[in-house]
Amino acid sequence: MDSLGDLRRTTYCGCVDELLVGRKITVMGWADRVRDLGNLIFIDLRDREGIIQIVAHPEQQAALKKASQVRPEYVLAVTGEVKRRSEETVNPSITTGRIEVEAEEIRILNIALTPPFPIGDGATASEETRLKYRYLDLRRARFQRNFRLRHQVCMETRKLLDARGFLEIETPFLTKSTPEGARDYLVPSRIYPGHFYALPQSPQLFKQLLMVSGFDKYFQVVRCFRDEDLRADRQPEFTQIDIEMSFPQPEMVFELVEALLTAVFGLAGVTVPLPIPRLTHREAVSRFGTDRPDMRFGLELVDFTEIFKTSGFEVFKEIANGGGLIKGIRVPGRADYSRKEVDTLGEFVKTYGAQALAWIRLTPEGLKSSLGKVLSEAELQATAEKAGLQSGDILFMIAGKSRVVNESLSALRLHLGQKENLVPENEFKFL
Repeated sequence: MDSLGDLRRTTYCGCVDELLVGRKITVMGWADRVRDLGNLIFIDLRDREGIIQIVAHPEQQAALKKASQVRPEYVLAVTGEVKRRSEETVNPSITTGRIEVEAEEIRILNIALTPPFPIGDGATASEETRLKYRYLDLRRARFQRNFRLRHQVCMETRKLLDARGFLEIETPFLTKSTPEGARDYLVPSRIYPGHFYALPQSPQLFKQLLMVSGFDKYFQVVRCFRDEDLRADRQPEFTQIDIEMSFPQPEMVFELVEALLTAVFGLAGVTVPLPIPRLTHREAVSRFGTDRPDMRFGLELVDFTEIFKTSGFEVFKEIANGGGLIKGIRVPGRADYSRKEVDTLGEFVKTYGAQALAWIRLTPEGLKSSLGKVLSEAELQATAEKAGLQSGDILFMIAGKSRVVNESLSALRLHLGQKENLVPENEFKFL
């Protein structure tokens, strides 16, 4: 291996452009790919900014000899002249695809064993292997982009909030346990045996103290900790943008959040339509069963409770008059669901507390229902009409306590959206 000595990098690999043609530069990074043609060796050198092609020619025998020793993931420092590629060798898939560096000196700063998986976004290694070799996994371009975007989001957040008079103030991590929505992580105290600190689930109390203290506007990009089971939208530790202000009005909060979302999503090339649509909590739960609905597709919930307040079916009548709900989801064009598919959906909603999943289909032969023996023809017809049932549609219904009905149908709605490919990819709908 070679010493770096006093050699300094002059530019990043991915930042080499045609303005540098004819100039001598020094780049440093990892050998992404090596192609040895005998008297000509090509090395794709990679750093956080991208890839540049290194060429070792016979005219530079020392560099060519050193290049013949290079293997994937070796760490290199290369000095050479930037040259334009010939038209037939241009690589349009990378930003540096029209240029290359003719190596005059190659230093091998560190060698590497053969990686357990290819360092590329197409790697198919198991999650266990990727986590074991996390330092290799993080070299992949996708993760490099993600971390860069995260950095940009934090910087843009600070820039916007600072311009609006907010102060970034750090709050303590070792604090007293306070009632929150999850369990605390506890840290034993060395000084006071038998006593514990709690890691904050949020800086709620501290930011309220800051408002009482007269700081007026506060924000923090802060780490929070919650001792709860892993879910798609839950992590034991996570980072949140925490904001508090004194003397606010609702419109002030909406305007600030809209400005922040516009700035942050703009970094990813996503345009936020303003003003962002709004729903009251009551309307969101009524239409979607949750206060955080996915607005990219339909399948809204329909409330049939009033229809069954005078029903001859005592179960529905008791629920309707006892503060419960009877709601459903119409799935267009899927009256052809098999019994197995319907039973599978029934088992799915049971995991959310639902007792059963009833259904009504509208076929060319008329209405068919799992409730045909307990509901009157008039009740079935009224239900179908309120749901807007068309020929070929199926309606799924759940009856019970309000919380159970809404949570079950909200989960079923998302499940059906995925099952029927109703959720468009790479699309955002703000609410």
